[in-house]
Amino acid sequence: MIDTERHKGKRRLLLDSLREKGIWCERTLEAMMKVPRHVFLDSSLEDLAYSDQALPIAAGQTISQPFTVAFQTMHLDIQAGDKVLEIGTGSGYQAAVLFHMGAKVFTIERQLELFNFSKLILTKLGIRYTGKYGDGNEGMPAYAPFDKIIVTAGASRIPPQLLHQLKPGGRLIIPIGEGVQKMTLIYKKSDKIYTAKALGDFRFVPLLEDKTV
Repeated sequence: MIDTERHKGKRRLLLDSLREKGIWCERTLEAMMKVPRHVFLDSSLEDLAYSDQALPIAAGQTISQPFTVAFQTMHLDIQAGDKVLEIGTGSGYQAAVLFHMGAKVFTIERQLELFNFSKLILTKLGIRYTGKYGDGNEGMPAYAPFDKIIVTAGASRIPPQLLHQLKPGGRLIIPIGEGVQKMTLIYKKSDKIYTAKALGDFRFVPLLEDKTV
């Protein structure tokens, strides 16, 4: 897949802008530098690929704003070898960033069109991951527990199955609410004790509960 010096130069400028907006984790930025965001988009949107904005993809969904990707990734504090569950594969961009953070990536997508698209792109990029077509609210119990969980769609509540599949000492980041969501970081101290911290307002497409395409 074509990734020119021009593309890389635009990525560097984007990452500089993210630093100015408060993204301080260089490991996150280094991972994003390795991922050619333009290949996850329709060719008609290539000129906008390295702008800091969400952009349309198939099935009426969006590829998240780069700031949002960096923000969620940074707050998960991913370490090499962490098992990370992503709810909402979408284009596959976030999964690629997680992979380059050194994570073992598990990801679920409920839209069949996006499940197939992301599989094609991630395979071409050499991204190793485990994908599932299904309801993200149910998680991936067969592969649990997870060190970290990231939800890339707005939820009305924290899905209980995701809390159950998170390791003690693990982190879950999820936008909660309708319309404008509160980005919420959950820290699981033990099987029965959790802490939650609000990290600011964001806008995501809603987290839905079936596999209807």
